[in-house]
Amino acid sequence: MAEQMVVSGGYPMAKTFVGKKPKRNMYALLISIMASMTSVLLGYDTGVMSGATIYIKKDLKISDVQIEILVGTINIYSLLGSAMAGRTSDWLGRRITIIFASVIFFVGAIVMGFASNYAILMLGRFVAGLGVGYALMIAPVYAAEVAPASSRGFLTSFPEVFINFGVLLGYLSNYAFAKFSLKLGWRLMLGVGAVPSIFLGLAVFVMPESPRWLVMQGRLGDAKKVLDRTSDSPEEAQLRLADIKEAAGIPEHCHDDVVKVQKGDNGGGGVWRDLLVHPTRPVLHILIAAIGLQFLQQASGIDAVVMYSPRIYEKAGITSDSKKLLATIAVGVCKTMFILVTTFFVDKVGRRVLLLTSCGGLVASLFTLATGLTVIEQYGADKFKWLVGVCVGATYTAVAFFSMGMGPIAWVYSSEIFPLKLRAQGCGLGVAMNRFTSGVILMTFISLYKAITIGGAFYLFTGIAVVTWIFFYTLLPETRGRTLEDMEVLFGTFFRWRTTMRDLKKKELNTNDAA
Repeated sequence: MAEQMVVSGGYPMAKTFVGKKPKRNMYALLISIMASMTSVLLGYDTGVMSGATIYIKKDLKISDVQIEILVGTINIYSLLGSAMAGRTSDWLGRRITIIFASVIFFVGAIVMGFASNYAILMLGRFVAGLGVGYALMIAPVYAAEVAPASSRGFLTSFPEVFINFGVLLGYLSNYAFAKFSLKLGWRLMLGVGAVPSIFLGLAVFVMPESPRWLVMQGRLGDAKKVLDRTSDSPEEAQLRLADIKEAAGIPEHCHDDVVKVQKGDNGGGGVWRDLLVHPTRPVLHILIAAIGLQFLQQASGIDAVVMYSPRIYEKAGITSDSKKLLATIAVGVCKTMFILVTTFFVDKVGRRVLLLTSCGGLVASLFTLATGLTVIEQYGADKFKWLVGVCVGATYTAVAFFSMGMGPIAWVYSSEIFPLKLRAQGCGLGVAMNRFTSGVILMTFISLYKAITIGGAFYLFTGIAVVTWIFFYTLLPETRGRTLEDMEVLFGTFFRWRTTMRDLKKKELNTNDAA
């Protein structure tokens, strides 16, 4: 595969790969899977807590407000974790940050499993939340930095794959341990979450460090070894190394194994100034795209569907706890199955097609769910028994459409568009917005539906999903096939990005014809 760079007006334009697509790099696939498995931690916690709250409320005799706080605060706590992870990953490396995520979540799960009262349970949630923040920030960053451009979307979608897998494991844990005594069952549900973190911590020892982090430390020889193994060809490895050296401020002619990197080039000094205080137009566009995508992904209410599905089914007319949990397991199955759509098509059809299709389907599903719940609430489930099935089906299609686009691509997109020096902190901000929004939704959902009815709550989420579709359509350019180092070329014109894309394609075609 050959890579060509288009130059216009003295400025480098976007690079594009031409020629036959190579076989998928299996080594890059393996280590991306290992890194992405840290996302199981969030998924498991999300899934298991949806059912565990039924028994926690009965055992500890706590109120709905306390349940809201218990469910939602882990996302607020993860804000601190993601902020710490950004700095840790630049200071100690991506691999060490993955180990931190596993250890912290392990401790949190153990504390929750042995909690004797609400206060200790909340302490465990705080510790686990830090681990979740670490995992959410580092998994897509690592995957994006080791992946070749030809399969970056495929590999960076794996964190969402494992989030969905973790959700399914949590639902299955609910159903399995619900048969135990009231005091033991929910503690086993939460405590078992410590097991995956052990395997995740051990997996890190066979993973290489990110080549981009190695270059930022001046370790060019080590970075070259990793790039040789994770690139589709030796030529691409050389091009990737040259791009990373340029982004890190290292002269192109420097070929030493170890070089001295100026202080401030390692992701520390000036990053927040360049990101938030005095961003360039491309960086501002990137920031709006990444933060907006992460905010709207959660503001559309998907976590309310996933986390509170037993309550939704209860409102729809299902009263048996075992039937609620069984119906909830199907939510996890839908999420896990449909995430594979994105995994295999994100590098073939692009980010935008999947995002717009996903969001459009979510709008239809949320509107159907809102209408069904409103009718049942007004007239009763006995009069419209068929609507119970419609409501349950709408929850399945909602998570299915979300999982085939909005869920994974939020992480793929935000991890690939930031410039190298801003990537860790930029992705950390995106994770912080994602978790903050999720926390607000989960901590207010019960109070919200009590105030405006559960149907009204989902009509509200439907409206937000419509705004989300408009945001995707107007502000997010396609990034498929572009290298990480040339993303800034695609951004900076905001609503006029289509003109930029057309100009780039014309120049690329002219250059290819000339070649």
